[in-house]
Amino acid sequence: MEKKQMNNKKNSNNNRNKKRKKKTWKKVLLVFALVLLIAGGVFAYRVHLNGGGMSGMLATMVGHDENTKKNLGEFKVLLLGISTDQEGVDLTDTIMVASYNPNTQKATLLSIPRDTYTGKNSAKATAYEKINALYNRNHRPDETLKAVNEITGLEIQYYVVVKTEALIKLVDVIGGVTFNVPINMDYDDVTQDLHIHLKAGEQKLDGNKAEQLVRFRHNNNGTTYPEEYGDNDTGRMRTQREFIMQVVKQTAKPENIFKLGEILEVAQEHVITNVDFNVAKDYIPYVVEFSTDNLLTETLPGTNTNKNTSNTWIFIHDKTKTKALIQELFYDRDIEQSDEELEGEETTSETTSTTSKADVTIEVLNGSGSNSNLQKVVNQLKGAGYKVTRTGSTNTTAKTTIVNKKNVKEAILKNMKDTIGAGSIETSESSSSKVDVTIIIGKDY
Repeated sequence: MEKKQMNNKKNSNNNRNKKRKKKTWKKVLLVFALVLLIAGGVFAYRVHLNGGGMSGMLATMVGHDENTKKNLGEFKVLLLGISTDQEGVDLTDTIMVASYNPNTQKATLLSIPRDTYTGKNSAKATAYEKINALYNRNHRPDETLKAVNEITGLEIQYYVVVKTEALIKLVDVIGGVTFNVPINMDYDDVTQDLHIHLKAGEQKLDGNKAEQLVRFRHNNNGTTYPEEYGDNDTGRMRTQREFIMQVVKQTAKPENIFKLGEILEVAQEHVITNVDFNVAKDYIPYVVEFSTDNLLTETLPGTNTNKNTSNTWIFIHDKTKTKALIQELFYDRDIEQSDEELEGEETTSETTSTTSKADVTIEVLNGSGSNSNLQKVVNQLKGAGYKVTRTGSTNTTAKTTIVNKKNVKEAILKNMKDTIGAGSIETSESSSSKVDVTIIIGKDY
């Protein structure tokens, strides 16, 4: 009897212990659920602050806040497409300048003809001095980058060299690219083991057919693109630009986000670049918002000629037209954006000027107390196409100020403010000033 009572007591204690453990686990699970709920709420709130949607989620995942995008300038890069069919020969079949502005969601593709002459005396030009031969000399992308900067005046920092294999594999990874092939293409080159056989019309191209498309120039019988499309190299560059537009558009589809690992593997194996990953990751979240409707495409203006001692066909770019085109593509679009934002606001003749963005001279004075801020502001302004002619230090000040000294257009001043992400605009006109605008960096930057 006594033993039975002891067993009952023991069982009772065990049951109480089980109940306590169950209650403890319930508390742990409840706390865990609350932590997840709070963390999820904080994450969702941050996603909301970053603009919501896929872009906001990606921005939050890489550690951005609501001010990160505002501080990102326009991203410019030189794209080089290299054919690797012939051993020891790496000519650049595709040369383009690409730009992307995450704040305006506008982008540009400028084709550089592969025969563009980079030498000093066109009367004695050789094929060795064409821009598509520069990379093949020493396999140094920076030599082509230097030539493109001299031609365009854009001061591009980054390059991306894409080998043929990268294009083929990327197109296959994203499941092919739907594209409207402009004409029937029929060409064979046994020396390069290149065989192009495509029918005109909209179709899904795999990697192999994509390579055929972007490398086509003319058919076996000598016919090429129609004149209204752009014959020979002009037509080829147009096709390349339009195909890249479709690749970007179709790669940015939400379902391809989950193929990012495969895409990065292709890039790591077949792409050469000096773009730092930390720079690239800051722009990636906003690219998913991009629409190709906001993409402008053009070709470097100039003329083809073979009037030289070696009878070599070269392309001579028109310096005056090039300067005007660069201004239109890379600078005036931002001014137009600011003008749209200012529509409806009252303006007067005293605050309006026809000064263009690239012509404005800027002095930057550092009053923030942080030495790194000066260079950061200078880089942001230069990246947006402004000309910083003077820098220096001044007394520490709380607020960033943008001082209009030479009747600069109000839209440009507002664009400066958006570019650096801080500043109040003031007017203090001075005919003796050596700059158009003085920017004083404050502690609020």
